Amino acid sequence: MKIRRSLLLLYCLAANAAVGDSVLLRPDAVFDGQEMHSGWAVLVTDDKIAAAGPARDVSPPESTRVIDLPGQTVMPGMIEGHSHMFLHPYNETSWNDQVINESVALRTVRATAHARKTLDAGFTTARDLGTEGAGYADVGLKQGIHSGIISGPRLLVAGPAIVATGSYGPKFSTDVDVPQGAQEASGVEEVTRVTREQIGKGVDIVKVYGDYRWGKDEPSRPTFSQEELNAIVQTARSAGRPTVAHATTPEGMRRAITAGVETIEHGDDGTAEIFKLMKQKGVALCPTVAADDAISRYRGWKRGSDPEPPRLTQKRVSMKAAREAGVTFAMGGDVGVFAHGENAVEMELLVNEYGFTPIEVLRQATSGNSAVFHLADRGGIRAGLLADLLAVEGDPTQDISAVRQVRLVMKGGSIVRQP
Repeated sequence: MKIRRSLLLLYCLAANAAVGDSVLLRPDAVFDGQEMHSGWAVLVTDDKIAAAGPARDVSPPESTRVIDLPGQTVMPGMIEGHSHMFLHPYNETSWNDQVINESVALRTVRATAHARKTLDAGFTTARDLGTEGAGYADVGLKQGIHSGIISGPRLLVAGPAIVATGSYGPKFSTDVDVPQGAQEASGVEEVTRVTREQIGKGVDIVKVYGDYRWGKDEPSRPTFSQEELNAIVQTARSAGRPTVAHATTPEGMRRAITAGVETIEHGDDGTAEIFKLMKQKGVALCPTVAADDAISRYRGWKRGSDPEPPRLTQKRVSMKAAREAGVTFAMGGDVGVFAHGENAVEMELLVNEYGFTPIEVLRQATSGNSAVFHLADRGGIRAGLLADLLAVEGDPTQDISAVRQVRLVMKGGSIVRQP
């Protein structure tokens, strides 16, 4: 009986400690996902934001833990729009070798480290858009994070992307069949079956390749027909899943947009006409400029001393056309092509090389991505939202590189990083 009473007492004490715990953050300023506010404070209770506003108006309970953050800005946890947790930089190991020579077990171990680095960098949510040969290991990674087994951001996962039969890789001799970096399908009936299969295995997002290189040194060309893309999008939508498309060619983009995808990934060769169509259909662009930059560097290009590679020059043209058309931008860098934890490279390049203002990019990475990805419970700072927050040194609305100076990361009200 004494043992039972003791266990009951311990249970009650633990329950009371877990309910109603509050933390008051007092920085110099708060970026709420849209605007900066000097002299604000943010009150967190349990896993939600309880209040945010001028410090004099935020009244914390007596037992509240107060954290002063002088010289710092509190902002919503950032949302990475395009990542590959199961890839690591191509200048370490080529994509082919990662897919062929690295076991799923090894790649999963790497992914757990990548997830932690992403969270430590202030990205509390991430879209993981394809395991590139690791099957549905991202579903398990997401479950591990959600269960608290490992630390990482909240994940939206796509499993293996869907590609047209024969269009993807790795490719070797015609006599050799090797594991592919995505799931192949052809024909309306088969793409419908594959889409349903992926949904049944736990994907949050259906990712399709609207175009790709059919052979070595060929340019990208459309892969799926309009009817096939329509079937994929309609099947996913009926199951409550969005479809996103890798697409770089005007025709590949047009077919994907017409089918009803929610985001175009990359969009390298998009034209004014295509971006006008994106605007009309409400399709967002995730430009992944950091991946283009990284691949150019891996091939020997040195910024500031070498002529700009044609792929980057073309990217400037397409980005200008997209901005002039008023297309909505999602912030995502294709991290995995470059190092995890370095997600801020995309934001810096958008400001320093592509003409965006710091506050435009901050909005993309917070409230903007929240809206595009249908994440109504995060991406801003106001009462009722998830307490996914970070504090950075300085003012990121003036210097975007301030997002690298992470001093505190909070996920669901728990402090997961405080150097």
